[in-house]
This record gives sequence, C-alpha cells and structure tokens, in this order.
Amino acid sequence: MSEPRANLPRPAPAPSVSIAAVARHANVSVATVSRVLNGQQVVKPATRDAVMAAVQTLGYRVNEMARNLRTAESRLLLVLVPDVGNPFYAEIMRGIDSVARQHGYLVVLCDTGADVEREHTWFDLLRRRRADGAICLDPDTVQHALAHDNAHLAWVACAEFDPAMAVPYVGIDNRLAARDAVQHLLERGHRRIGLINTDETWLYARQRKQGWHDALTEAGITPRADWCINTHSLDYAAGNAAMTQLLALAAPPTAVFAVSDTLAIGALAGARSLGKRIPHDVAVVGFDDIALAAQTDPPLTTVAQPMRQLGETAVQLLLDLLADRGRPPAHVLLPHRLALRASA
Repeated sequence: MSEPRANLPRPAPAPSVSIAAVARHANVSVATVSRVLNGQQVVKPATRDAVMAAVQTLGYRVNEMARNLRTAESRLLLVLVPDVGNPFYAEIMRGIDSVARQHGYLVVLCDTGADVEREHTWFDLLRRRRADGAICLDPDTVQHALAHDNAHLAWVACAEFDPAMAVPYVGIDNRLAARDAVQHLLERGHRRIGLINTDETWLYARQRKQGWHDALTEAGITPRADWCINTHSLDYAAGNAAMTQLLALAAPPTAVFAVSDTLAIGALAGARSLGKRIPHDVAVVGFDDIALAAQTDPPLTTVAQPMRQLGETAVQLLLDLLADRGRPPAHVLLPHRLALRASA
C-alpha cells in the first residue's frame, strides 16, 4: 500500500508583467508600447522590434478584457444556426471560422432551434456589447421578427434571406437552382417528378417548390398536388417516409427532387426498402452537396451550394458593416452547380 501523498502547497502564480515594465525594458514610453500592441502603423520599425523583443523577454500578455473595454469591442461574432445537427451548416461554419480568425475574431455557435425567443436572447448579447455582430442562418420568418427591434445592430443573413429586408445577405438563387435540378430530370425522360419539400415557413422551401413548378409547367406538365410531400424536418427518416408515401400512389413518380440532401438520402433508403432500383425504377436528386452525398449507394446527384464560400462571404459582409455602419446593405448571390452522379 502506497503512503499518502503530502498536501504540497501549490506554487504561487507568476506575477503579471505590466505594460510599464515593457516600456522600461524597451526604453520607450507606455504610449509607444500601446501603439505597437494595437497594431498602429505610426511606430518606427526599429522601435516596434525593441518593444516586441521586450514583450518576448518579459513574457508580457495582453489583457484582452481590459483592451476590449477600452475599445468597446468583444472580438466575438455570433453564428445563429437553427439546427447544429444538420451537416449543411458544418461547411458554412468552417468558412465563417476561417475568415473570422484571420481578422482576430472568435466565433460563438448559437443553436436557436429556429425559435424567435431563443434568437432574441442571443441578440441581447449584441445589445449589451458582449458580441460585435451576428450571422443569422434562421428562417426569414424569424429574421422578420427580429428586424424591427434589431435594425441598429450589426448582423448579416446567410443562406436564408429576404431581399426586401434592409440587411446584408449572401445566398444562392434557390428558385433557379431547383428549376435546373428538375430540368435535368426532364431531360432524362421523366414526366412524373415528385417533390419532397420541408416546412414552407422557410423561404428556401417556397423558392425551391416554385422552381420545381416552373420546370414542370414550362415542359407542359401540370404538377399534381399529391406529387408534393411537405415534411416537418430535414432528417433522413422524414425523407424515407416521404418517398414511401410517393411510391404508394397509383401512378407514382419516376423521379423525385428533394430540397435537401438529408431528405434525398432518406428517400434513397425508402425506395430501396420497397425493392426499387435507383435510378432505373426511380431517380433521386438532392440539394446542397453535403459530404455524404458522394458516398451514398448510388452516389447522389444534387445541387451543389458553395457552402464554405457562403460562410466566408457572410463574415466579410459583417466585417464591412462593422467598419462602416452607414454603408448600404450588400446583397450577394453566389453561383450553384449540378453535381451529376449515379442517382439520376
């Protein structure tokens, strides 16, 4: 049996080095040290080198909290996401984080559940200057509820947006992208094309449904109401159930367009469970081009959104807004493409 260890006293923390000590060591004024640490360009290179050498030698650390209080900046950006479990948002987050870090900001991921009250709670951090700005990926209905109270706050809409709102946004042309997806199915000879849509409180769901409708009507096909299934979520199980419902019709669709890859991947599983071959018995097209889309069996044809670029652009729009709060809101639409694979 080992002997009990003595309760040794913890070493005292090293005393913090003051900015005045750095100034004495570099033989400059405290104001000069402050200019160097804040990145101001008015300091001579030799003086800057002497200050940074003193910082390194003495082990000085910038008191970020004190500096932020002086500048009224938190160096924090909020990213408001309706469902952190949706893989669509993962690549957008990578784009946001990479650009934010390049500019000295940290990102806080906020799961709102597409709930207005939860979103108000996060926006309170902006009002109290605990964060500098926000990127909102929530539905346009939630954004409308926030727009009146938060018109004076720095925020940007990403992926989901309403062009009528006076808020900077970045996204794609959802209606055109959906039309292109359905047009591809028409070119493959399909005439009965179903739609697996989600809750139409989302603007993109309404726009993608309109694109589906556009393509069919332009081809002389009247879209039937029972060809469209609205789900209450974007998960795989919802796509599976929707496909099962479509294939139970007396004259089922020979192709299905789903408004997200998660729904489309679930639809693939639903078709296979009924013994259907893809794309021979039913073709499937998704939307987003998440990483899993290329790994399904068969690989999923889908509309590819520039997800990482959406995130990068959103941060840049927000940084531009923070630098000049009087600038008119910028509106950016990025290009989409159709990733052709074996499912359609």
